[in-house]
Amino acid sequence: MNAADSAQLILGNYRRLFGRDLVDLHDPSRAAEILFEAPRAVLSALGPIGSDHVFNYANRTALGLFGYAWDELIGQPSSASAEPVHRDERRRLLDEVGRQGFIENYSGIRISKTGRRFRIVNATVFNLLDHTGHHLGQAATFENWQPV
Repeated sequence: MNAADSAQLILGNYRRLFGRDLVDLHDPSRAAEILFEAPRAVLSALGPIGSDHVFNYANRTALGLFGYAWDELIGQPSSASAEPVHRDERRRLLDEVGRQGFIENYSGIRISKTGRRFRIVNATVFNLLDHTGHHLGQAATFENWQPV
């Protein structure tokens, strides 16, 4: 799935779940560009429920926060975004999202490529479904983070 398709998947699922746009789509023809340039972090990872999903999308804000270039992050297991001691908590979160469809107000510790730790605050994590309702993966978005 290319970046534009991933952006459309994220935007469409967010609108379906929350009844509003994730970002201001003042020009819907530029939706992928608008999402990539958004000042909030947006990431997604694909894989079956219960598996370690693989990153397939990150916008510029998320790439900067996690310290990766696109080619370095895409294809990596999403579990790599959390330190080993925080992976059980992360797994419980993703299992709950899998059951409920989404979680809002999530906070947790994440780690950058260089080992810098930060807390994401008030994240929204939600399932990504295709047009038939088949589970494809999950996405996360957040505007606030703090160094730890």
